Amino acid sequence: MADLVFIALAFLAISGAIAMIIYRNPMYSALGILITMLSVAGMFALLNATFLFLVQIIVYAGAIMTLILFILMFLNIKEEDLPKEPNKYKFMVLGAFIMIPLNVLVLKAVSKLPAKDLSISDTNFGDIKPIGLELYNNWFIAFELISILLLIALIGSVVLAKKRKSKLNNKGEQL
Repeated sequence: MADLVFIALAFLAISGAIAMIIYRNPMYSALGILITMLSVAGMFALLNATFLFLVQIIVYAGAIMTLILFILMFLNIKEEDLPKEPNKYKFMVLGAFIMIPLNVLVLKAVSKLPAKDLSISDTNFGDIKPIGLELYNNWFIAFELISILLLIALIGSVVLAKKRKSKLNNKGEQL
């Protein structure tokens, strides 16, 4: 049963990622990545990693996606504002063909790994204490740099939104 749930979640994660790439409308792309994030959260739940499951739901699918959707709504991107992408699908197919040898290499490497017991164990996998110790002892700088990157992205979107509104005169007409 767990294998079927994993396959369904993997299918949803891949479908959401493909939807994020294919859709032209940024709101639909953001919803595609939301589906992917929720599917990854489901995979954490299958691994019995409750802390990672909750963090994925609360932080990524909740807070980060809310921030992204808020910024997209704030920018109010219209269809005519989006760049033209005449060869978008050709490049996606070309990229998929370029990735085939790498995928074959990874699958060969995985198939040569020794067989292990894949049942869920009652260890501390996914608990908060080992994750917190690892995060704040070994990954503290990366953690802080990511928060600064998100702040810069938010400030940049506000600056872009102000530049767009400044092109209008007092009556709302284009200059």
